[in-house]
Amino acid sequence: MSLDKLIFKDKKFSDILEEIYTNQKKKSKQITAMIRELQPLIQDTGDATIIVPLIREYLDAGIKNDDHLIKMATIIQRIVNSQGSAEDTLLISEEEIEQLMEEVNKLEDNNSK
Repeated sequence: MSLDKLIFKDKKFSDILEEIYTNQKKKSKQITAMIRELQPLIQDTGDATIIVPLIREYLDAGIKNDDHLIKMATIIQRIVNSQGSAEDTLLISEEEIEQLMEEVNKLEDNNSK
């Protein structure tokens, strides 16, 4: 499978993989910086019960975004591989196509926020 194959608009498969990698590295740095900034604010367990859930929400949102990108990359890879072996056969079901479109819409919503 060619990583430089255009998937949609100007996005290549390699671009999607790079975005997953870049997002992961960027998020790791952001989380470390945020924890360092918040650490001095935690004086007792009451402070921790307020601040730690905020960090957790941020982590969960990042994980969900990465998960959406990984699912999308997996489906694209399956489509591209199937086109190389049999033009008329698609290896994903209608349900998976709908899930992919939902994931793309979620990503667009998250990016617009």
